[in-house]
Amino acid sequence: MSRYKEFAMDWVERHRQQLSDWHQIIWHYAEPAFREYKSSAWYVQLLEAEGFTVERASGGMPTAFCATFTQGQGPLLATYGEYDAVPGNCQAATTRKQPRDGLSRFAPGHTDPHSALGISALGGALAAKATMVEFGLQGSIRFFGEPAEKLRASKPVHAAKGYYDDLDAAISFHPTYMLPLNNTTTWDTHCGIAYAYIYSFTCEDPQNWIAADRYSPIPQNHLAARAPGANDALVHFYTLNESLRRSTLPFTGLWSYNEAILTAGQATADNLPPHLSQIQYLLRCDSIEQAETISQVMDNNAAAAAMATGCRWKKTWVCKSRGGLPNHVMAQATYDNLAAVGAPQWDEEAREIAREIQRNLGLEAMERPFLPATEALIEPQECERQMRLQMPAWQNYLTSDDYPEYTWHCPTVRLLVARPMLSAPAGTVYPDWVSNALGGIRQTIDPMIEVAAKTIAATLVDLLTDEALLSAAKAEFVERTGGGIGGTRWQAPLLPEDFKVPHDFRWPEYIPRRRVVDPGASGRIARGRR
Repeated sequence: MSRYKEFAMDWVERHRQQLSDWHQIIWHYAEPAFREYKSSAWYVQLLEAEGFTVERASGGMPTAFCATFTQGQGPLLATYGEYDAVPGNCQAATTRKQPRDGLSRFAPGHTDPHSALGISALGGALAAKATMVEFGLQGSIRFFGEPAEKLRASKPVHAAKGYYDDLDAAISFHPTYMLPLNNTTTWDTHCGIAYAYIYSFTCEDPQNWIAADRYSPIPQNHLAARAPGANDALVHFYTLNESLRRSTLPFTGLWSYNEAILTAGQATADNLPPHLSQIQYLLRCDSIEQAETISQVMDNNAAAAAMATGCRWKKTWVCKSRGGLPNHVMAQATYDNLAAVGAPQWDEEAREIAREIQRNLGLEAMERPFLPATEALIEPQECERQMRLQMPAWQNYLTSDDYPEYTWHCPTVRLLVARPMLSAPAGTVYPDWVSNALGGIRQTIDPMIEVAAKTIAATLVDLLTDEALLSAAKAEFVERTGGGIGGTRWQAPLLPEDFKVPHDFRWPEYIPRRRVVDPGASGRIARGRR
């Protein structure tokens, strides 16, 4: 191991407590997509203090940023942080099911957790920067703040606006909970296509729904209230999408779409038809062609629902994300560093916390409660082999994420380090709060952060100091794209360069001191705060 990598990994070791403290800050902020105000500001302030030049609101996204540290001439390397949480997943860092102090259980919480994703990448970037300063290494490290990953909404925008075009290489990291994708790097099968859009229905002319009576135009019979309003249009649209699912998507392989109703009716329930309803869909599938076909079907359904209810409809794009492009050179080099660091290991204190969770769920506590795979490495080629056994032969991708945007602009690796997961007795499935809690408890999440940060730091240092490695990675990128950016096999960004992120829609938002009604608490009012 080179002295540069030894220094970088030692930096992470010396800053373990600091990384742990930083993670607690972001984990407890737990701000949802497009509303990561505190989290983004925290990263920006810290990176500026570390000597990075920061562009705030990069790509026109208020909670995004682009931070760069430069020392002389050399390669420009990138990694990134995500920091959005998920509404309805508020869980305390404890061994029982309970929300964080003072919050409704319907407030946001970190699930993957993106809090640890970002702090791991930050630790790696800062360790590499410290190594550059210590040894006078030449080059640049760029750290992106990527909000709203749960909507796949930032990286396609950064890509479309050219933020990735000048990168020499990039590292994408994610905590993992999917077997066999544990403590490895992605080989051939990357994440797939994601489309997201919002359909809005408006009831513009309810007075024209039925013929007026002799008292018209006096609305004493509340004729307009009888008109099907925007909620009716949304319900019909939703029902059409569900009933036509089997006709739209294949029976096997990767595909899904999930919906979230952003607003319904504007609370106009007093003899007025609902005037506005909005529903967001996120589509995951295996090809752009498939995504376009499904999107056209949904457009047809929206038009039909609007016509049947006398409403108007509008479609607003949230994201269009490409499938991932492999880079074996990057995957192998990063895995080699991961192997040198070793898989996360959970000590007796962490194991006792896990046992307490098991006992609180009425289960017999296990001597070794963590899933063995979380503490073991798997080579990327073997991981690929095992994963393909579970997939149809024709399927190109697995699940979705918007990191593939990087892969079409520079050699990119997908690093996967195991988050804490518990072994389960036969027939037992752990509730979601368990993994959410484990992602916030220091003793259970910190080992993953340390391993990921060391691996990222070591790989960044390799790319700064090993010219042959970087050249090989870039040569593979050029070959796979048929000439690099703009090549014959290159996929251009799917969004236009002037795309504006729909940041101002009614995304879930939790404001300090906001009153949040918990419908499961017999009308009790819970006071929400950040």
